[in-house]
Amino acid sequence: MNALLGVFFHFIGGFASGSFYIPYKKVKGWSWESYWLAGGIFSWLIVPPLAAWLTVPGFWEIIKTTEPGTLGYAYLFGLLWGIGGLTYGLGVRYLGVSLGSSIILGLCMVFGALIPALYYQVNPADGKDTIGMLFETGWGRVVMGGLLVCIMGIIVSGKAGMRKEKELTTAATADSEAIPGLENTAAKEADHLSGKDEYKFGLGLLVAIISGILSACFNFGIEAGKPMADAANALWKAAHPGQGEFLFQNNVSYIVILWGGLTTNLIWCLILNARNKTFGDYTNARTPILANIIFCALAGTTWFLQFFFYGMGESKLGNGPSSWILHMAFIILIANVWGLVLKEWKGVSRKTLFTVVCGILIILVSVLLVGYGNSLR
Repeated sequence: MNALLGVFFHFIGGFASGSFYIPYKKVKGWSWESYWLAGGIFSWLIVPPLAAWLTVPGFWEIIKTTEPGTLGYAYLFGLLWGIGGLTYGLGVRYLGVSLGSSIILGLCMVFGALIPALYYQVNPADGKDTIGMLFETGWGRVVMGGLLVCIMGIIVSGKAGMRKEKELTTAATADSEAIPGLENTAAKEADHLSGKDEYKFGLGLLVAIISGILSACFNFGIEAGKPMADAANALWKAAHPGQGEFLFQNNVSYIVILWGGLTTNLIWCLILNARNKTFGDYTNARTPILANIIFCALAGTTWFLQFFFYGMGESKLGNGPSSWILHMAFIILIANVWGLVLKEWKGVSRKTLFTVVCGILIILVSVLLVGYGNSLR
């Protein structure tokens, strides 16, 4: 039952992560950096302490009494995770959406799942999964099999995306031949659709590796902030004996981790506001300011819910490789499904559509494997 509940909570978290960007599409008249920062204020600054206040009695006292080293590492990993998120865009820019996303998400999944297990192999701790356990136990091998299958699903999805880009390029070229005088315009559009105008494999691969590693730092931040979660868990269990682990124990850790993410994104968005002269977005009366703020708040809150439910799933499965694998798998799964629902694959060949559906199904199989592996523990 714990395994089933854990998978269910991770599904809700993955659904939130795969869906949070949709409200941003309703924002009108604001530049990316303006609505990203407005939403981020809710994601990283307003909603996390509100969630902790609602679920963790005395959360601020826990933070104040936590050792400075623990707070520092949690904040540092949040800072690095923020850099990983920002460099994601550069990786996609230089490698294309499909190849860049596949490399970054694959690396993020692998590093986020395995680095903590390697660490605890060298520095054992009670209740922590080690790399040896993953390869030497039956349940561990099933979980690792699920990780491998999910990576295969990412590769297949990336292949579908590359086929899509190629087909869009071909379609744009065909249109230019049908309408005289548009050859140059269509050629530029085709290059943009395929990513040829900015394609830089060497630089893109380097950026993608950096992004993949740093994006996994959120999981490291959860590990670093575990003493805060443990304190919240102990207080709750003392007040509720015999009722298992505290579902919301990680909500106190998120506050500190997301301070780091806020710092990175705040600095970068303000730099872009200054460079692009878009500070006026926030007070531009020609735009629907109130509606924009509401949509940004909805997007930011939805974004945070991914980790709110991640913490609930983690309380059932533990913050081992399984939780991170399921989290990443559901994000990729939901994002691909939204792509189909929103008709982003409209106009592609049946073979390309079949490929992306196969990628989704393979990732779904990986989820079942990881969940089954945890049920064997």
